[in-house]
Amino acid sequence: MRVVFADGTRSPATVEAADPANDIAALAATDLPPVLVPATIGNSGRLAVGDPVVAVGNQLGMTSSATAGVVSGLDRAAAGDDGTRLAGLIQFDAAVNPGSSGGPLVNTRGETIGIVVALANPTRAGTFIGIGFAVPIGTALGGGPGEDGPQR
Repeated sequence: MRVVFADGTRSPATVEAADPANDIAALAATDLPPVLVPATIGNSGRLAVGDPVVAVGNQLGMTSSATAGVVSGLDRAAAGDDGTRLAGLIQFDAAVNPGSSGGPLVNTRGETIGIVVALANPTRAGTFIGIGFAVPIGTALGGGPGEDGPQR
C-alpha cells in the first residue's frame, strides 16, 4: 500500500487499525513530507441540518478538489451494492464522485467533522446526484459520533 500526500510525497504505508463497520482505516506512512499540516478536528456531535460544509477529495482523478454544500441529514444509513450497511452517517449535498471517499468533510472553520465514505445513486452511473455521506469524525476516531455524545 502507498499513500500520496498533498505535496506529492509518496510513501509506503501499513494499516494500523481498521473499522470495517464504518468503512474507516488508519494508515501509518513510512516517510512523511517535509511540511505536514495536521487537520484540526471539529465536533460532529454539534452539527445541525443546514450547516455549511465542504467536501475535499480527488474527484474523478482531479486532485485537491473542493465542493460546497450543507448538512442535509443526520444519523443516516446507506447500503452498498455488496450488502454492506453503514449507519450513523452525516448526509450532505456537496458534490462527491469516485475519488472523494476518504477525503475530509469540513465546516466553515476548517475543522474536519467527517470522512466522506459514500454517495447515494439510484442508477448504475456511480456519479453524484445530490446525496453524499460521511462518517462523523468522532466515530472515525473511535470516540463515537461526536465529542459531546450522539448527533442530534
